Amino acid sequence: MTSDPAPGATPATTAAPGTPGTLLVGNCSGFYGDRLSAMREMVEGTTRGRHLDVLTGDYLAELTMLILGKDTMKDPALGYARTFVRQLEESLGLALERGVRIVANAGGLNPAGLAEKVREVARGLGLDPAVAHVEGDDLRAVAREHGWHDALTANAYLGGFGIAAALREGADVVVTGRVTDASLVVGPAVAHFGWAPTDHDALAGAVVAGHVLECGTQATGGNFSGFRALLEAGMDPAVPLGFPVAELAADGGSVITKPDGTGGAVTCDTVTAQLVYEIQSTRYLGPDVTTHLDSVRLEQVGPDRVAVSGVTGQAPPERLKVCVNELGGWRNSIELVLTGLDTEAKAAWVRAQLEPRLSAQSVTWSQLAQPQPDAPTEEAASVLLRCTVMDPEAAPCAKAFTGPAVELALASYAGFTMTGPPPQPTPYGVYRPAYVERAAVAHTVVHADGRREVVPDPVAFSEADHDAGRRPSPYPAPADTLNRRMPLGSFVHARSGDKGGDANIGLWVARDGSPRYDARVTWLAKVMSPRKVRELVPEAADLPPDAVEVHLLPHLGAVNVVIHGLLGRGVAASTRFDPQAKGLGEWVRSRSVHVQEGLL
Repeated sequence: MTSDPAPGATPATTAAPGTPGTLLVGNCSGFYGDRLSAMREMVEGTTRGRHLDVLTGDYLAELTMLILGKDTMKDPALGYARTFVRQLEESLGLALERGVRIVANAGGLNPAGLAEKVREVARGLGLDPAVAHVEGDDLRAVAREHGWHDALTANAYLGGFGIAAALREGADVVVTGRVTDASLVVGPAVAHFGWAPTDHDALAGAVVAGHVLECGTQATGGNFSGFRALLEAGMDPAVPLGFPVAELAADGGSVITKPDGTGGAVTCDTVTAQLVYEIQSTRYLGPDVTTHLDSVRLEQVGPDRVAVSGVTGQAPPERLKVCVNELGGWRNSIELVLTGLDTEAKAAWVRAQLEPRLSAQSVTWSQLAQPQPDAPTEEAASVLLRCTVMDPEAAPCAKAFTGPAVELALASYAGFTMTGPPPQPTPYGVYRPAYVERAAVAHTVVHADGRREVVPDPVAFSEADHDAGRRPSPYPAPADTLNRRMPLGSFVHARSGDKGGDANIGLWVARDGSPRYDARVTWLAKVMSPRKVRELVPEAADLPPDAVEVHLLPHLGAVNVVIHGLLGRGVAASTRFDPQAKGLGEWVRSRSVHVQEGLL
């Protein structure tokens, strides 16, 4: 890995661990299906005239592991992200020429198979890279011993020290199975700076940088609620967003930026948007370190440059988290279009006609909206009614469901139509988190020469476990001195997402230069109580009393809301309109709240 070059120079030497210069790490994938050209763009590009030291790619999520598990049912030789191979075919040669090391979790359920595929591709290109892989996360062979009797996949979340070991031994490409997303950055940083497992603050800083990078362009303006401000500031909407880059320092601090000349923007708000994405409490629990998210400080230090500092950490929890996916059964859906007047009565009639004929174990109907009165178009005068069935067997979700629905075409409400022909049923999976003792997992590096190295566990652990650290907001309910009703999003940004059946909503005050910023932060922290969350999200009203948590992130001007169980059994099994809670934050921003005049 390279140290800082002279301005305009191209790094060409490999630095030993402990080199004090910054480490330049970029990302080229935030999910399995991300922009194919991104790897080539990142290898070709520069950041302030400097080529990357390390390029990472994050391809895995809970749902992705389920998809890869289904792939292995068809062909045991699969189980990895095949798009990664396509990207390497056009980028590997230039990456080797420029000394860019590639680290990706694209190995999924078969990192050894992917490593061999990379070597095969390299030979076809006339190249001879050192390819290593990390394994040991896959616990399918012992799933029943842990009580996961129906597990299709069971993968422990590994840390970054295996990646570091591979890079120290000279690997040009490292592919892994289920490491944590941030480990793709932690590993290169450990190898470069020579950190020990007890360097908790430095490791925590790298975790924050890795968390910002892991979802690709979500850190450079993608899915950002403040996009209008970026457009008004001159961002060209037609230019593809650049992928993020982190300049990591020896103390774990970093500067988040993007390659020269790329689209998008890097601001404190875009970085905050990713920081609050899919987190739980103020403590971010990982296999290498527990990161204190309430210690993170951001500062805009230049155009498209945000400094991250002040991050602290402590020893990691003693157990490792495991992603368990089980086959849940079969599902199918139809969407009915209701147009014009009497939509509620039409919906009631078709439900009364269809439900008695359905044999599926679970039948769920969507909530009905109201069409626009005196609508100028037929589409505006129409609403959708969705019926979803689920069953352990396929038959109740197939013709037994679609047949009765189609037969109502001429025998139900006025204007009966569907958005499309009823599809065939599809299998669905159920995700659930589990935990194992570290002794049950053999975190193993297979070096380029075939040597196997087991990565030792940390020597100390925090007393806190995975379910600890949950606390409600300590602020009292606001006084009744608020006097204007307006959308929460008038000066509050949001980013939301899923963790299994739980939804998280990160809310923070926009850094728009307002002199009222500090007062707005105080107001947000006070107003966002668990009770207020249930008002803003009525779907959470009937959940258990402790289902809603609010955690404060004061240095970010933010609160993180966690709603346990809102998404049912998780994305693949959810019948909710937005099963991954991607739009939940934007809905909450559109909800009206009372705001003091002095904050406007």
